[in-house]
Amino acid sequence: MFTGIIECIGKVVSVSKNGTNISFWIESPISGELKVDQSVSHNGVCLTVESLRPNSHSVTAIEETLNKTGLSSWIEGTGVNIERCMVMNGRLDGHIVQGHADCTAVCVERKDLDGSWEYQFRFPAEFAQLVIEKGSVAVNGTSLTCFNVGRDVFSVAVIPYTYEHTNIHGVVVGSVVNIEFDILGKYIQRRMDLGGG
Repeated sequence: MFTGIIECIGKVVSVSKNGTNISFWIESPISGELKVDQSVSHNGVCLTVESLRPNSHSVTAIEETLNKTGLSSWIEGTGVNIERCMVMNGRLDGHIVQGHADCTAVCVERKDLDGSWEYQFRFPAEFAQLVIEKGSVAVNGTSLTCFNVGRDVFSVAVIPYTYEHTNIHGVVVGSVVNIEFDILGKYIQRRMDLGGG
């Protein structure tokens, strides 16, 4: 379980394919603090630490993960948002993020507002019921607030701190990002789908 508050940006330093899986070595400022078998969010995708080196760690994405996220496009040098799992005795500064991406979205507009940035993303319309005005969404693992919500689009505003300390600064029109919708909305939608009141 995560909060969507990114700790640092890591960098992919190695990519290797093994059958339908892809393994990555990620170099980051916190790699030296990680432990094997620890769950860590990488661009909003929960992956298990498999091996450690002094300043890097390895993870593997299986076919299911690769099909639902943008991880298959990672190459050496790709910047990755990193967050360790939440500490249960701390504050929840973002929102509850599982690290289970629901889909990918494409950036269709980016505006520099001279002090903040606004992005619009297009996502599969089948998830429309999970996006609400002023609701929470995780974009590459970063907790953000939706506005200007349409059937298959939403916008987010990004403050300077988030812009500088996550990989959102590298998102341009055409970029693909991982999206996780609010878990509370998913449970409500499931209940409604089953005829609950």
